[in-house]
Amino acid sequence: MLVVGMGNPDRGDDGVGPLVVRQLAACVPPGVAIVERTGDALALIDEWAGRDAVILVDAAALVSCPGRVHRIDLLEQQLPTDVSLSSTHAFGVADAVGLACALGLQPRRLIAYAIEGGNFDPGASISPEVAASVSEVVKRVTDEISLLV
Repeated sequence: MLVVGMGNPDRGDDGVGPLVVRQLAACVPPGVAIVERTGDALALIDEWAGRDAVILVDAAALVSCPGRVHRIDLLEQQLPTDVSLSSTHAFGVADAVGLACALGLQPRRLIAYAIEGGNFDPGASISPEVAASVSEVVKRVTDEISLLV
């Protein structure tokens, strides 16, 4: 199993994915790999090669309120159009998932935890609302790991 925290900590709420996986690193069972990715979503396809299950944690565009958490089974559900996973690059997480599926390189389970962000400005700190959601996401991902391992 692999848990990936996507995002750029130097772009405000976009840093929530790495923040979550740093906290998870202390409490995951052996055999669960933790990775931070600040860019290059295309590299995700190589990272999840041969994995049975992957959980992605990433910031999402604001839909209703910063800090709101969405759980999406990316192999069972279409990524909702109003919850786009954020990307400061041309090729984002949703693109990587689509390409992996088209090439048959996706893991058997692919879950995303998307946390709505409100501020993605360069140099900004993570907003209090998004920071407050971190412990909830850590618990939900920990629970998910215990079901999948």
